[in-house]
Amino acid sequence: MATNTTEVKAIARYIRMSPFKVRRVLDQIRGRSYREALIILEFMPYRACKPVLTLIRSAAANAEHNAGLDRTQLVITQAYADQGPVLKRFQPRAQGRAYQIRKPTCHITVAVAAGDTAE
Repeated sequence: MATNTTEVKAIARYIRMSPFKVRRVLDQIRGRSYREALIILEFMPYRACKPVLTLIRSAAANAEHNAGLDRTQLVITQAYADQGPVLKRFQPRAQGRAYQIRKPTCHITVAVAAGDTAE
C-alpha cells in the first residue's frame, strides 16, 4: 500500500434504501478503477446502482476539483454503507389491528484515490 496517497470522499446520506441491498452493489466496485466501476454500475440490474453511480461521479468531481487528481487515474479505495434512521409506518389490518412497516435508510460513503493504471 502506498503511504503518500490522497483519498477523497463523497457521502450520500439518508438514502431510502436498505444498507444490505446497497452493500451488494458496493462489493462489486470496491478496488476497481473509476472507469471500470462506471461500466459495471451502468449494466447491473439493481435499483441501488443509481445512487451509487451518482456518488462515484461526485467523488471523482471532488478529487478533480479539490485535490487536482485526474479522473482516469482514480481507483475506488473505500465503499461502504452504514445504516441510517429507520422510518416507522403503520399498515391498517383486519379487526382494528395495525402492522408496523419499517422503511430503512442508509448512508453511503465512497472514497477514491489516485492509483496505478499500468494495464
